[in-house]
Amino acid sequence: MSDPYDSSSKPTLMAVFAHPDDEAFSVGGTLTHYARRGVRVQLVCANRGEAGKITVPGMTVADLGQQREQELREACRALEIPEPIFLDYHDSGRYERTRHDDPLAMMNVTPLDIEVKLRAVIAEYQPQVLVTFDPHGGYGHIDHLQINRAATAAFFSTGVLPYGGPQRLYFTALNVEAARGLSRMGQDLDPEIYGVSENTVAVRMDVSPYRENKKAALAAHGTQMGPNSRLGQMSQEERDEMETRMLGSENFSIGGTRTPIKNWPLRGLFDGVAGEKV
Repeated sequence: MSDPYDSSSKPTLMAVFAHPDDEAFSVGGTLTHYARRGVRVQLVCANRGEAGKITVPGMTVADLGQQREQELREACRALEIPEPIFLDYHDSGRYERTRHDDPLAMMNVTPLDIEVKLRAVIAEYQPQVLVTFDPHGGYGHIDHLQINRAATAAFFSTGVLPYGGPQRLYFTALNVEAARGLSRMGQDLDPEIYGVSENTVAVRMDVSPYRENKKAALAAHGTQMGPNSRLGQMSQEERDEMETRMLGSENFSIGGTRTPIKNWPLRGLFDGVAGEKV
């Protein structure tokens, strides 16, 4: 880890996700927005995605975890944020790639162990705002569920830290219509379970000014964005719908707060938070 800094000097946003590429889909535009406004932005990634599926025909990678780590570093540069922190767990995989017997795969690790690691990172970087997956993990991936549980627990348990802990916890939020879009694109999910009602969305971020940053971050994850990926197999109509929805806005719900909420919906992630940078 890098040297601690005085959190009073700049507001700090910490985004906590499971795999390389989670950040680009879920919060990429928001991270760029706040980085440009002078907020310290720190991405925490639980694993290196080594059980992912290479989606480029004919591509051979000797060490997929190492490759995806480099892809994430490139994506962070595209988003104009510092290099990520890795928690050094392993990707649990999915389907035939599920790693049942790997003791470091996130599916085999207790959330409390992950929480302990996150507490140390939070204590060092002292974020005012913490962002992670929603309780359904976006589309239900076990690693997403695990990081939600651990990050949520860490938000509540770090209130005893000398600096007071993060003041606000946000979850990424798909509204029901966006969840229907994912379902149409092949994700096996019930939109009314995985999506949230409009009045659950606390922050609607217009990230259209950072569209090119987000596109570049997605492109950086080359092993995952090839012709055999879900994105690569979309029709042009589906791709246009996805780009309009995903590249133009990012939504968040409230996971926890230590400060009063005076506006609804909120004007931004730092609305009502000390060191406010709406």
